[in-house]
Amino acid sequence: MLLNVIERGPDVSSEATTLPPVVLLHGLFGRARNLGFVQRRLAATRRTLALDLRNHGDSPHGPMSFRIMADDVRETLEHYNALPAMLLGHSMGGKTAMMLALRHPECVHSLLVVDIAPGEGGFTRMEVPAELETLDFPPHLDRAGADALLRPLIPSEAIRQMMVQNMRLGDNPGWSIGLADIMTALPTIMSWPDLPPGTQYDGPTLFIRGEISPYIQPKNYPAMRRLFPHYTLETISGAGHWVHVDAPKRFAELVEKFAKR
Repeated sequence: MLLNVIERGPDVSSEATTLPPVVLLHGLFGRARNLGFVQRRLAATRRTLALDLRNHGDSPHGPMSFRIMADDVRETLEHYNALPAMLLGHSMGGKTAMMLALRHPECVHSLLVVDIAPGEGGFTRMEVPAELETLDFPPHLDRAGADALLRPLIPSEAIRQMMVQNMRLGDNPGWSIGLADIMTALPTIMSWPDLPPGTQYDGPTLFIRGEISPYIQPKNYPAMRRLFPHYTLETISGAGHWVHVDAPKRFAELVEKFAKR
């Protein structure tokens, strides 16, 4: 599946044509523009591509697994002549990036994974209630009305705001994303697939975790070391799961430093 792409880069830079492109992959219920601030910073000197993963943003809909999504990314980057690339993925996008690096290491120059480990972790059914699939959308829906519609189902304001961006507002309101496919795949997205013994990505790998996020813990370190033997880990103080939102300056500094490798 070819994915929707937002591409940015310097107008004229010989260095930008020799450095690997940077590819940005959002998390569950996100979209390409969620990492726009760091894409704009990197695009001053690098070719960058932010992708809408399947069932998200303006990309097509269909069944989901990390192998399928990794294949989507590879197919799209081949189409854009953007391989090998530095991959930066947050949460679900981080798992997708890890899967691509492990299955097709020749496609990945370096790997940056944001606040997710190769294991169980991510949204839960409690945070994404099944009632969202049968939500009755009133006509002429605006953003405030959409927030009010979701409030009884989603107590978290941050998650509500993220879900509102996935709605069509106005006279023909509804979900703009492949919600049914996402909900079906949620147990898969929450988990991590078994891989053949000896599977590794030997390239440069950086994990960035939020200090108060639960998604990268010491129990994950053995799997991280087994799959990514050259990984390093950075913790951003005071940040939660949305590290790039909670600490944008420090996050951008770490990304830019790693991108120079």
